[in-house]
Amino acid sequence: MNILLCGASGFMGRAIGQALRHEGHRVIATHSPSRHTLADAMPVDFAKDTDVATWLPRLVGIDAVVNAVGVLRDTPGRPMQTVHQDTPRALFQACAQAGVRRVIQVSALGIEGNRTRYAQTKLAADQCLLALTASGQLDGLVLRPSLVFGRGGDSSELFMLLARSPVVGLPQAVLQGRVQPVSLPDLAKAVTRLLGATSEITGVLACVGPQPMRLGEFVACLRAQQGRRPARVFGLPQVISRWSARLGDHLHWAPWCSETEALLAQDNVGSPEPFARILGREPTPPDQFMGTAWS
Repeated sequence: MNILLCGASGFMGRAIGQALRHEGHRVIATHSPSRHTLADAMPVDFAKDTDVATWLPRLVGIDAVVNAVGVLRDTPGRPMQTVHQDTPRALFQACAQAGVRRVIQVSALGIEGNRTRYAQTKLAADQCLLALTASGQLDGLVLRPSLVFGRGGDSSELFMLLARSPVVGLPQAVLQGRVQPVSLPDLAKAVTRLLGATSEITGVLACVGPQPMRLGEFVACLRAQQGRRPARVFGLPQVISRWSARLGDHLHWAPWCSETEALLAQDNVGSPEPFARILGREPTPPDQFMGTAWS
């Protein structure tokens, strides 16, 4: 298949592209117009390409589309409203007009009912794809992973940093929220299967690991795999938590910010059974992440 992969240079996009190529698909990777790139690449600007007409010629010869574009912060160069919502909507509507029926949107678990700008803009794009699917114009699927762990991810690097520390301070709200960590290789494998033998599946699919856990438990799990003793985990005072998140808002390279705090402060969990059926096996447990997703 000829697959247009949006967000191919990102954390999840790189792994998805590699997995698709391994299965024999031709991947047309989007990239910033200012970047020099290799063959089978397409210049795209998710901060500007909000017109359906812009996307239609790009879809000639394309069999399926995967959108893995995402930003954690609102910036003048990459505003969330445009990157998460307006441009994906134009892309999905163009797919419907061009007859590219299979569209996979990589979203996030826990965005429904979440008031962050990240969640609201992601949800708007999800709803557009699901509406086009319900009307019979597309075979769309929204993937909503919980915390994704793998080498190259900013949040994964942060958790590895915490796992090396004998003392770990986390915001009180984050300590209470549960996640269901999923390995990056599992997520990438699921995308390949959803473009192959299970391509008839539409709707929303939670991509989660085998069991929910608190963030402190996840850090302890990563720490144990490194042969380290359990760390002392404590809750940070609210004023420090708020200050650190706001500081992170101004450090565009840092994975910790107000959006991250709000997303992690609520449960991001779901049943692992549908995801396991796609994989054809149980999802990789977190106590094996170091040997599978970090190797």
